[in-house]
Amino acid sequence: MLETNTLGGAPVLIAGGGIGGMAMALTLHQIGVPCVVYEAVPDLQPLGVGINLQPNAVRELYDLGLDAPVLDRIGIQAREWALVGRNGREIYAEPRGLAAGYRWPQYSVHRGELQMLLYRTVLERLGPDAVRLGHRVTGYHQRDGGVTALIETRAGQRLEVQGALLVAADGLHSAVRAQMHPQQPPIHWGGAIMWRGTTPGVPIRSGASFVGLGSLKHRVVCYPISKPDPATGLATINWIAEITVDNSQGWTQGRTEGNWNRRVDIDEFIGHFEGWDYGWIDVPAMLRGARQVFEYPMIDRDPVPSWVDGRVALLGDAAHVMYPVGSNGASQAIVDARVLGAALQVEGVGPAALRRYDDKLCADISALVLRNRGAGPFGLLGLVDERCGGVFDDIDQVIPAAEREAFMARYKAAAGFAIETLNAAPPTVRV
Repeated sequence: MLETNTLGGAPVLIAGGGIGGMAMALTLHQIGVPCVVYEAVPDLQPLGVGINLQPNAVRELYDLGLDAPVLDRIGIQAREWALVGRNGREIYAEPRGLAAGYRWPQYSVHRGELQMLLYRTVLERLGPDAVRLGHRVTGYHQRDGGVTALIETRAGQRLEVQGALLVAADGLHSAVRAQMHPQQPPIHWGGAIMWRGTTPGVPIRSGASFVGLGSLKHRVVCYPISKPDPATGLATINWIAEITVDNSQGWTQGRTEGNWNRRVDIDEFIGHFEGWDYGWIDVPAMLRGARQVFEYPMIDRDPVPSWVDGRVALLGDAAHVMYPVGSNGASQAIVDARVLGAALQVEGVGPAALRRYDDKLCADISALVLRNRGAGPFGLLGLVDERCGGVFDDIDQVIPAAEREAFMARYKAAAGFAIETLNAAPPTVRV
């Protein structure tokens, strides 16, 4: 049973209204702990592009009452994950989600649509005052029995709000993390540049396939994030085009403080992918079909030794921003919220619960951050590059099937979605 809040019901304060922050609010409501979300932007909008939710995160959304009928309205259930070489020949493919034997599907969704679904659900369940827009958490003070969040509003007001705990889900540029770890290294960029967009198109392969095409340092990823329109047969295809360059001068293209992306014209990068037409997919046509394209550096942060300081905890990207190569950034933020909720059920609303959460996740997910920096599941493309220069007729002569399968099994285990382990695990949060 949940122990009595030592502050007599003082709320848990959540910094950030993204996917992790909203999942945290829904989890706290589910276990009977009051909370308030403070979000810096004055008006939430469905921003971003496509993401994948792994079965370990979908399980948690189902347990929050956001099951297939709900998620099917904002995305599609993925059926396949595949890697294809630069010559158009298949390197590796496997079923995903229900088709792979999981008890829960994998979803391909628009990030902004997922955030807005969670936001609407928070307002419905917790009430309109549960989310304070235009309120940026800039820091905190610890005090006996509680914590004070320092907040700046869009109108320039400076507030001090008291709570039982502070959960910082305030992303890559987390002010709370900066205070907790003032000596943290700067944002890390390894040299990969991504261009991202969405294009109407006919889904390829299974019709719900995630496909990585090319080499480790020069590739395209694409997958549908909507069902095909009955009239046209076209779905919304999310794509990422990527190259790796010399990073010795750091990231300077269009960068301003706090802004690590910019809208670009297709002609700035299409030359890297001219000629990538394989019949079953015409990459240049797909890229040119996007209404708008954004450029991003692939970035992360070095792990920190702890996500917790007394009554303050980091969650989501504030704790572990990672390269988006394993489709587990948003998934891990949802899992973080649920693991923290479970710790609160066991330890009560206090520092002991945060320590339990930290002990459960920090070391393992920090290792995952570094594993993703080493290319994550796309590391198979690197092995192909090393062994045959990316040119092959029979992939089994380059990397035997058993070796390919073992490589992927290791990654799934590290990322927390090994099939047998996940299927056998009890619910994270007891309700």
